[in-house]
Amino acid sequence: MKVEEALNKVPQVTLGFWVIKVLATTLGETGGDTVTMTMNLGYLAGTLIFFSALVVLVVLQIGAKRFHPALYWATIVASTTAGTTLADFADRSLGIGYTGGSTLLAACVLAVLGAWYWSEGSVSVSTVSTPRVEAFYWGTITFSQTLGTALGDWAADTGGLGYGGGVLVFAGALALVTGAHFLTRMSPVLLFWCAFILTRPLGATVGDLLDKPVADGGMALSRPLASAVILAVMVVCIALIPQRAGSHAVRSEAGS
Repeated sequence: MKVEEALNKVPQVTLGFWVIKVLATTLGETGGDTVTMTMNLGYLAGTLIFFSALVVLVVLQIGAKRFHPALYWATIVASTTAGTTLADFADRSLGIGYTGGSTLLAACVLAVLGAWYWSEGSVSVSTVSTPRVEAFYWGTITFSQTLGTALGDWAADTGGLGYGGGVLVFAGALALVTGAHFLTRMSPVLLFWCAFILTRPLGATVGDLLDKPVADGGMALSRPLASAVILAVMVVCIALIPQRAGSHAVRSEAGS
């Protein structure tokens, strides 16, 4: 047997990865609100639009032969916008509330992670190199983005923190996860998924802080303008921040 390096189709987890991820989650909030509120299409129509785009991009991502930063981050943005509209539809249109929506979506995230672990024996992103694992990966991401939106709304509204308070709480939680990464021996895989989920409510509350009415605790900025500015910054970061696919060791027959 010999050990080889198999490239996967997701980026290495670096500081640049997290910067772009927070921008993508904030864009998901302002972009989703632009379609459902500013354009007045409603939560169901917005969910159908963004979920359709997500399905197309996931199929392209799984079908790609190698890591493409633009395609990967476009798929992430589609998952954040779909997560925004889907969470709003569940929380508000279906009437289950922020607490009910958060609980249901947390169960969905755990279910997908459990199925992934049962199937593959690991939920590490370093193993995302086959179509089956990619399907688990994007399923987990989509539910985690939706959960993050519901958590952000729950903290700001039901939790009474407001948008500014929500930003501070989720930023503080991310700081604790970062500290645990550097100062403890906690599972890096567990900490990754904790951080991944927490960046979504952080971005959601930042987005709400930017575009919600002043009377509701926001800054009442134009949703389309805020989305355009965040998108521009994100594109610049993708272009300038070095990114490459992660890799993991695989075993194969010698001489094969």
